[in-house]
Amino acid sequence: MPTVLITGAGIGIGRSAALSFAKASYRVIVTDILDAGQGVVDQILAAGGQAEFHKLDVRSTEEAERIVTDVEDRFGALDCILANAGIAHRVPLDKLTDEKWDTTLDIDLKGMLRVIRPAVPGMKRAGKGSIICLSSIMGVAYGWDEHVHYSAAKAGVVGLVRGLAVELAKSGIRVNGIAPGYIRTAQLLSEEHSLGPAGAEAAGAFIPMGRIGEPEEIADVALFLASHAARYLTGQVIVVDGGLLVGRY
Repeated sequence: MPTVLITGAGIGIGRSAALSFAKASYRVIVTDILDAGQGVVDQILAAGGQAEFHKLDVRSTEEAERIVTDVEDRFGALDCILANAGIAHRVPLDKLTDEKWDTTLDIDLKGMLRVIRPAVPGMKRAGKGSIICLSSIMGVAYGWDEHVHYSAAKAGVVGLVRGLAVELAKSGIRVNGIAPGYIRTAQLLSEEHSLGPAGAEAAGAFIPMGRIGEPEEIADVALFLASHAARYLTGQVIVVDGGLLVGRY
């Protein structure tokens, strides 16, 4: 049974991905700083799948390395990592302190490296592996006012994907990214930090497909990238946005 480790798997896209990978007969290592991750595991187990929850703050190198080592000791090298954990807080530039900047990049960018780095040696020994990192349209095409730190981090994810893809290709490890557009998550529906419910629905009017996306639609792309069907695909960041970017530029 292949094993996937997903960060930020308690809610939103991470949760949907955990459920989708479980349905595809993966053993799912659900990690999150939120206790909601246990509920995701309970749902997978109730459906007959295999999963376990590990509480993880991706700002902690020690925690990330401990979890990867524990999973590898029991199940062997990870087959897939879905680096999804992230935050997106609205902060105007005049309020964007060094601390707030560093916190966002520490979670949204370096948090990915902390989980990937300890898993790579095992993947190299196995001669295979798929690493998938969540970027955003705000990291590949859009600027986002009052979210400069988030846009910078998500642009950094694109560089991370490209650099790792080249470095790890000869070891049989593929590295790709997903850049979601407007997706119905708690983040998007936050009045404080994003569009809010009314803004999210209004966004559908300028998306060519006529609606915002659902978390499951990002999860399905992740599952494809992890699969044999994507065996010759690496170093790519796939935009999944209902045609938003091509429809507006």
